[in-house]
Amino acid sequence: MEPSPVLREKLYALPTCPGVYIYRDARGTIIYVGKAVNLRNRVRSYFHASAELSIKTQRLVAEIADLEIWPTDTELEALLLECNLIKRHKPKYNVRLKDDKRYPYIKVNWQDPFPKVVTTRNMEQDGARYFGPFTHSSAVYQTLDALRKIFPYLTCDRDITGKDRRACLYYDIKLCSAPCIGAVSQDEYRTTLDQLCHFLEGRTNGIEADLQRKMQSASEVMQYERAAQYRDQLKAIRHIVERQKIVSTTTLDQDVVAFARDDSRGDACVQIFFIRQGKLIGREYFVLEGAQDEDAKEIMAGFLKQFYEEAATIPPEVLIQVEVEESNIIEQWLRQKRGGTVKLDVPKEGQPVELVNMAAHSAAETLAALEAQWQADEHKHEEALQQLAEALNLAAPPARIECFDISNMQGTAIVGSMVVFTKGVPKKSDYRKFNVKSVQGAPDDFASMKEVLTRRFRRYFDIKQTFEVSETSKVLGKKQDSSFAMLPDLLIVDGGKGQLGVAVEVLKEQGLFEVVPVVGLAKQQEELFQPGRRDSILLSRKSQGLYLVQRVRDEAHRFAITAHRTQRAKLGLASQLDSIPGIGPARRRQLLKRFGSLDGIRAASVEELAEVVPLSVAQAVKAAL
Repeated sequence: MEPSPVLREKLYALPTCPGVYIYRDARGTIIYVGKAVNLRNRVRSYFHASAELSIKTQRLVAEIADLEIWPTDTELEALLLECNLIKRHKPKYNVRLKDDKRYPYIKVNWQDPFPKVVTTRNMEQDGARYFGPFTHSSAVYQTLDALRKIFPYLTCDRDITGKDRRACLYYDIKLCSAPCIGAVSQDEYRTTLDQLCHFLEGRTNGIEADLQRKMQSASEVMQYERAAQYRDQLKAIRHIVERQKIVSTTTLDQDVVAFARDDSRGDACVQIFFIRQGKLIGREYFVLEGAQDEDAKEIMAGFLKQFYEEAATIPPEVLIQVEVEESNIIEQWLRQKRGGTVKLDVPKEGQPVELVNMAAHSAAETLAALEAQWQADEHKHEEALQQLAEALNLAAPPARIECFDISNMQGTAIVGSMVVFTKGVPKKSDYRKFNVKSVQGAPDDFASMKEVLTRRFRRYFDIKQTFEVSETSKVLGKKQDSSFAMLPDLLIVDGGKGQLGVAVEVLKEQGLFEVVPVVGLAKQQEELFQPGRRDSILLSRKSQGLYLVQRVRDEAHRFAITAHRTQRAKLGLASQLDSIPGIGPARRRQLLKRFGSLDGIRAASVEELAEVVPLSVAQAVKAAL
């Protein structure tokens, strides 16, 4: 494809330094992010007439309408920037992790005097110890349930002084060691949590020996109850360790990474084994999109960069299935993250090859199971959409369904939700919430719905007008929200005939009544109401169509309530702070920026507060909270 004059100018002006290049399509959407040692040579190679491009790259080049570059001083800086941009934008031609959400971690708040163990989806540089990521949150909770019986840890919000009169129920059922009443000292509690961390790292031999020694010591001084407790912990930990298969004769910590793919779908399944001190302590699988017609080296490199950008721990050796062209720079990056030696190795013989083959076989089996599930789900979705089309007399099954709901409490913090399902599947990146502004005082769900729907379709026309002026979304100097750029094939409003009437009114005002099919959904009997139709439509109680409608409605309701609670919490926080003399919006923002939350402000000393606001105001805040 011959580049446009504007693009050709940019190609001529490319520097020869390292950096990141970004390709955009005609709408301004980022479709590919790449890294280069030499930006000029790498970017121009896409447009050489003699270049032998893969089928996937040919499709990419055909869509390129604009180019943006980010020069860097080193190739390592370019790699870091590339990782961040791919994670943020998820370009369709990059190999990328399939799930939009962040993966869960186990977090031990080691920076606190009495650390708690929690789950989180955000890894921060806050002094805590992190373990993960895990593919499923259920795996995290199962792990913690097992570990808490061995290493009892705190979950309450008490200020631990060791002088409380009574411990909570968890102490009685042996799921907490109760430092709150002084049952264990701070050093003893932290030792227990340190052992928990060692266990999660796969270092169990020392823990077993320590428990064995404590059990014998307690027995010798006739502390039989404590000895029995150590005995039970030892049995539990050995039960878990027995399930950890010994797979390597080396004591080196390793990750083993291999994948299988299905070119027809464009998905790949990557299996990663976590081997610590020769034992397989865990395994996770991850699904990659954008692998269709992609070189195996690019798939492996794409996964390594995205996974280890998020990984809490990096071992000194990573066994991989295929060579990657940028292995040297990836190794350099991993060494920097780990603070020690890291080697990427494609084994050629012996036990390491067997480990890689085992991971590849596991990836293939997992992918086959996932495909069977995907096909079954797709069939259900297709059946549901076809049933809806027939029941509502639509021209075609509705590929994009939008559902709207309103949530409020006595007219305060009114929030409207918009959820989107494409081909029967939630598209959470297109979910949007609307803080209703026109309704004050007594709650009025009809007026609230009218405002929300009006704002939604006005955004559609704003974007449409923008694209008519220019083919790129940058013409007005602001990014356009793609969630409003398409019209729904079916609009659902939660609330029956009343809300349906509001939706019809808005669609007529916007000139869309003949374009967008709309139905109202009544909660009691799951009735669907259509404009101009007196009788309601009742889908079969066991039909896939009804299940889909219920799921869409429930998701809109859940999203609206969640947004409403968030808004109400903000209002409550603001009212508590604003009621304090000397605190206005500016000082409220300063306090929240410094201390993070109302709890953080409450926990701060007067001296710490006085660093943000005047001393007299700090004293007033402390007295009020």
